[in-house]
Amino acid sequence: MVNELCETTIIDKKSVEAIKKAMIERGTADRLAETFKALGDPTRIKIIYALSKKRLCVCDLSATLGMSQSAVSHQLRILRNLKLVKFEKKGKSVYYSLDDDHILSMFEKCVEHVNEQKER
Repeated sequence: MVNELCETTIIDKKSVEAIKKAMIERGTADRLAETFKALGDPTRIKIIYALSKKRLCVCDLSATLGMSQSAVSHQLRILRNLKLVKFEKKGKSVYYSLDDDHILSMFEKCVEHVNEQKER
């Protein structure tokens, strides 16, 4: 078994200082962690996947996932609060879509990463 710890205590001070200086801000890190936490739920992943293909109303998402509208709405609220999805009301229907292209790009990259891991 390979030891995953350094066998030396020599620190590259230049690298450490450069990274410390450029480190992500605490608030950004917290929001990013919340985003990944929300995406840690298989139902929300399925919602994001469905919305990556097409804008859908709550009724369509409910039928697609085999869940009640209230259960889907609860999951959508979590995603909406994190600005991962947005909605538009048209008449009596509420249509959801991904909030922006960054969400689609992030999701596609994560799916690509997971699929690559299966191939190894």
